[in-house]
Amino acid sequence: MCRQRPGIRFGDPANISAVNQEAAVPEFPPIAHVAVTVTDLQRSTRWYSELLAAGPVLDEDEEIGGFHHTVFALDGGQLFGLHTHPDAASDRFDEHRTGLDHVAFACRNRSELQERVARLDELGIVHGGIVDAHYGSGVSFRDPDGIALEFFAPPA
Repeated sequence: MCRQRPGIRFGDPANISAVNQEAAVPEFPPIAHVAVTVTDLQRSTRWYSELLAAGPVLDEDEEIGGFHHTVFALDGGQLFGLHTHPDAASDRFDEHRTGLDHVAFACRNRSELQERVARLDELGIVHGGIVDAHYGSGVSFRDPDGIALEFFAPPA
């Protein structure tokens, strides 16, 4: 059940930064990991290794679930995983279907966001440029399977 805090209307853009600065659900655990399903694990592992400037910390068949996972450790203790399944569909990602819309990686500020854009350019990764909004700034791009990704910085 979603609880609204007294005195704050979440749809009001003026309140977005206040909401971002204090936990809206303080007793709920943080996200530990995100895993995306990819069609070509070798290609995606190379691509994400370049993007993250680090190799995976785990690369194994997961015997209980019957899939393979390759996992990267991110700053702050979060994990980002790539999964392949023996009976996977061969279609491309589409954020218009029910399920995942995109994964956003946090930047401390706009300056770090600009550094990330420069890194995308170095890697030849097509992106949409920095887009500024009242709730923050972001740059959107896609992985080899078309999975929507973003670097996001809070408003200054």
